[in-house]
Amino acid sequence: MSTILLNVLYLFSIIVRTDINHNLEKMMLTPSEQRTFKFVQQYFLKNGHAPTLQEIAKGIGIKSRGVVHRYLRALESSNLITILSNRRRGICLNLDADENASMAPIIPLLGRIAAGQPIEAIEGRDELNLADFLMSSDRFALQVTGNSMIDAGILDGDTVIIRQQQTATNGDIVVALIDGIEATLKRLKKLPDGMILLMPENKFMEPKVFPAQRVQIQGVVVGQLRSYQ
Repeated sequence: MSTILLNVLYLFSIIVRTDINHNLEKMMLTPSEQRTFKFVQQYFLKNGHAPTLQEIAKGIGIKSRGVVHRYLRALESSNLITILSNRRRGICLNLDADENASMAPIIPLLGRIAAGQPIEAIEGRDELNLADFLMSSDRFALQVTGNSMIDAGILDGDTVIIRQQQTATNGDIVVALIDGIEATLKRLKKLPDGMILLMPENKFMEPKVFPAQRVQIQGVVVGQLRSYQ
C-alpha cells in the first residue's frame, strides 16, 4: 500500500483575529522582540510557512536558540503569535483582518483556457487569493509518495491540501490512519456491514477492507499543488 507521511511538523496556519492591532512599540516589546516578530512576519510572507528556531536565530543575528524561544514566548504573551508545541515550525501569526489581507499571496487570474474541447478565448483580469484556499486554521499540507492515486490526477510528489476533520462521506479522498500507525491517501467507501473500504485510484492496485475501528479519518483532500520546475 502506498503511504504518505503525516508530517504535521510542517503544518502551518494563519490564525485570523479581528480584535488585534499590532503596534509593537505600544506593546512594550524590547527591540530584540520586535526584530524577532518582524523577521517571522517577513519569513511567512516570503515562504508561506513558519521559520525554525535556528532560522530565526540566524535571521536576527544571534546564536542561542534558547534566547529565540524566550523572545517567542514574549510575542505569544502579547498575542502576536501562537506557539504550537512539539512542532519544528510550530509558529502561527495572529493577524487582524487588514493584516491578513495585506499579507495574503495574490496572483493575477487572467482568464480561462480549455483543457478539453476548444472554447473561444476569454480574456480578463482578476485576482486569485491563495490565502482563501490554503491558509485556514483547519488546513495542512502533505506530500504524496507513490502512485496509488494517479487515476484521480494525484501524482507522486504532488502536495495535497487537507481539511482536518474526523468524519468523511463516501467518495471523499481522505487521509486515513490505520491502527494508529500507517497513514494513507485513499478514496473512502463505507460498507453496510460496518467495514471501511479504502480504494486506490490506480487500476493495477486493489482496494483494501478494514473494520471501522481500525481506521481513523484525519482529514479530507480539498486541494492539490504541483510544481513543474
